[in-house]
Amino acid sequence: MSAAEGDFDTLVDLIYQGALEEQPWQGALPALRTVLDAQVVSLVLRPPSDDDRGVILNCVRPDPEHAQGQSALADPGDWEAKAYREQFFALDPFVNLPLNRVVALEDILPDRELMASDYYLHYLQPIDLFRILGVDTIEPGGMLARLRISRRRSEKRFGKTERSLLERITPHLRRAIQIYAKLNRTTSERDIYAGAVDQLSVATIILDEQGRLLNTNALAKALLEEGDGLSLKGQHLIIDGRDINRELQQALTVIIRAQQERATSLVKALRIPRSAGRADLGLVIRPVPASERSEGQASPCAAVFISDPDLKESASQQILGDLFELTPAEANLAILLSRGLSLAEVSETQHISQHTARAQLKSIFAKTGASRQAELVRLVLKSVASLA
Repeated sequence: MSAAEGDFDTLVDLIYQGALEEQPWQGALPALRTVLDAQVVSLVLRPPSDDDRGVILNCVRPDPEHAQGQSALADPGDWEAKAYREQFFALDPFVNLPLNRVVALEDILPDRELMASDYYLHYLQPIDLFRILGVDTIEPGGMLARLRISRRRSEKRFGKTERSLLERITPHLRRAIQIYAKLNRTTSERDIYAGAVDQLSVATIILDEQGRLLNTNALAKALLEEGDGLSLKGQHLIIDGRDINRELQQALTVIIRAQQERATSLVKALRIPRSAGRADLGLVIRPVPASERSEGQASPCAAVFISDPDLKESASQQILGDLFELTPAEANLAILLSRGLSLAEVSETQHISQHTARAQLKSIFAKTGASRQAELVRLVLKSVASLA
């Protein structure tokens, strides 16, 4: 059995692990480069374009004189990667390969033609690359992965052993890319929802089946660090005051137990008193919908949502104007009214006369369909302007 064949299992393990690594495939690409005795191994997950640098992961054979301290993957700012993205990707003759088929550059372009091409003269030759073996594969969601293995001109051509190994790992690479793509899509969706919650000025705390802290958003983290009314003891949420804290712990116990038993549980709401001069926090505890496949104490079980009346709504003036065709001055007036200011206070803070403020409010009523100030405030608070 050849060295390449003997390392197959290790390569497959690293390929799947790569989908989970913080720097994707930082273990698999160096291992593949070593097994195939290559100068460079590249994985293109998103091709570059005029306004997108793309995602290109490169592993280059270490310079023996400077090998110590070199990272597993090359810096995306290195000349080779930067030049390829910005100048030479459009000239690359080795793109759009037949899916899941291992192809060598020499299979589609004779050496003589390659050596006469601008791509070779201005890109491959300066970095001393000549032999290239590649495969393209696509996962069900549409992410296309291009794997390229490169050697110098002085090195031997890729043979049957290298081609066979690449063919065998391609199905595993495709499934690993699918895992990577799904994780990235899930993360993107989660970040969108988390960002919307942050924009609505709602602090969020996620607890596990033991009532221990799993995660918080930035607002919740700030509240817990402040420790005014609500804080952490160990990894458990507590409220200042024995009676109200007992009520919180009982509510958490009921909700978590109901989740563990797959039973229906109620949503619990509490008011959390704070130091003098500060408004009470509003707190809601609700169960996290459980997956039948989620097991273990690290699974999300309860969500705690907290509102702080002292935080001002951050509706966007521009978006509010776009929604209701308001002028900048009218949108600003509507936002200030939604924050609790009276018309007289708005006039004073904005240095306009009350006559002007009343005229702007009348125009806002006509454009939004609101007939009363309270109705306008509700319209602003419930609009999507705060999500901008």
